[in-house]
Amino acid sequence: MKLVALPALTDNYIWLLHDGEQALVVDPGEPQPVRTALNELGLRLAAILVTHHHADHTGGVAALAKETGAAVHLPAHELIPVDGHRHAEGATVAILGLPWQVLEVPGHTRGHIAWYGAEVGGTPLLFCGDTLFSAGCGRLFEGTAQQMHASVSRLAALPEPTRVCCAHEYTLSNLAFARAVEPHNLERDRYEALCRHRRAQGEPTLPSSIGLERAVNPFLRCGEVAVRDAVIRHAGLPADADQVALFAALRRWKDEFR
Repeated sequence: MKLVALPALTDNYIWLLHDGEQALVVDPGEPQPVRTALNELGLRLAAILVTHHHADHTGGVAALAKETGAAVHLPAHELIPVDGHRHAEGATVAILGLPWQVLEVPGHTRGHIAWYGAEVGGTPLLFCGDTLFSAGCGRLFEGTAQQMHASVSRLAALPEPTRVCCAHEYTLSNLAFARAVEPHNLERDRYEALCRHRRAQGEPTLPSSIGLERAVNPFLRCGEVAVRDAVIRHAGLPADADQVALFAALRRWKDEFR
């Protein structure tokens, strides 16, 4: 199986996974990058996976499905006006001969899901949409801080080698915020240098990994003393603030960070 990040729109990635003959794509916000890749690689589109309803993740779904006959797999609890198979928590769907587990991860939207493949080329694969970013997490457009904290904590509990396929190239801006929160994190410094090199070469910073995100992502590190103390100082929280309060304050800080 080969994994390809297709740049789309302003800063989106449409993820394409293929076996040399058939492919799946995730969150095609526009159709043309997918059309081009299918043509250049000589692939047939077998399936389209969607994580949530925002237009930059669904804008190309209907056209691609009509043109290719690909099966469309959608979140059960999102309003997406496209015909397809709708899946909720606990579902396992066979796509490209592999089992994909549906994880409900609300927060960015109420019905957001992630797609987890535990058996993809020997290394697990996570398509997490806008729930988890490298060194960050999604904004709380519809859900609560409690929901998002639970969602990213759930993803952080996946095996460390799991490849994290986020839907946006936000890594460098997220790392700048992570540096403000936790300035003495050497692992983050090394990762930031690598990401700057990749972007200078015109390459994606993604996929990341769960193990790396545990080491550098402040939204997964609210229990670390340095992160906890920084958030308490910045937000004026009581010293005994719980994890959800810390997470909510950290998300507000990121919303305002420039």
